[in-house]
Amino acid sequence: MLKYVFGPVPSRRLGKSLGVNNIPPKICSYSCVYCQLGRTIRYSIDRKKYYPPNELAEEVVRVVNKFKRRINVITFVPDGEPTLDINLGKSIELIKSEVTKKIAVITNSSLINREDVTEDLMNSDIISLKVDAVDENIFKKINRPHPKLRLEDILDGIKNFRKVYKGKIYTETMFVKGLNDSIDHIMELIEYIKSIKPNKAFIAVPTRPPAEPWVKPGDPKNILHMYNKLSRYMPNRVELLNYIEEGRFGLGKVDPIEEFVNIVSVHPMKIDYAYKFFEERGLNPEKTLKILIDMGDVILIKYEGIDYVMRKLITRRVSS
Repeated sequence: MLKYVFGPVPSRRLGKSLGVNNIPPKICSYSCVYCQLGRTIRYSIDRKKYYPPNELAEEVVRVVNKFKRRINVITFVPDGEPTLDINLGKSIELIKSEVTKKIAVITNSSLINREDVTEDLMNSDIISLKVDAVDENIFKKINRPHPKLRLEDILDGIKNFRKVYKGKIYTETMFVKGLNDSIDHIMELIEYIKSIKPNKAFIAVPTRPPAEPWVKPGDPKNILHMYNKLSRYMPNRVELLNYIEEGRFGLGKVDPIEEFVNIVSVHPMKIDYAYKFFEERGLNPEKTLKILIDMGDVILIKYEGIDYVMRKLITRRVSS
């Protein structure tokens, strides 16, 4: 039984990514309107102990050693914000002492101005930082942050982190129609991203079912303008994520139902990929998916004309 690990999943940023889920669902400092995991049920900016780092690292190492050829990178990309885990640095240290795979952390950047968070991230190889807005009002509309967070502190924190971090830094900007995709705001985003000189800048639009059903991809013309203009300053370091990733999901040698539910709990899957997943494991796709839906383990949601399988969304909210 796998408690902390899911995938690997085909990542548009990282290749074959073995996910590490170090945060219970869905504890986060944001409740982004486009989040594929649904609305945040417990807001928090306080770092806490969630899982034993020795136990988490042991599971990651065991899976990597057994399936290393199917894994490019180990990625902390949990049900919430990974830096809320006070044991994040310890977990990374323990994993790196046993395996040679690169370790990535996908963070929303909200706590990056904290010294203890910076220290915990230093031993990782790749950090992906969310930069959806450089305007406070837009920030509040698209990321819906914890009320104690200020965008200015976060943006300054990213710049300071860039000065001391020796690994690769990626930025990712998600564009939502009518929120952060105006040409004026895009020009400000370009200037900010240029100032931190990331190794790569990813420009994304929602491709999986978002937390809010009204969310639509940002203006294609304006997004292309950002891509072209930013590419002049960062040749070959800007990438559009306006497509759905393709590739094989999972390890294939563990319990298929448990593996499937673990994956779609964090990473919604197109229905045709779900069918292929079950077929490769000798299961009847339609019957298996129907059983999981009837049991309440997963649901079907249509977004932009495509059916996705994902976990049943929790809508209850709790403050922390």
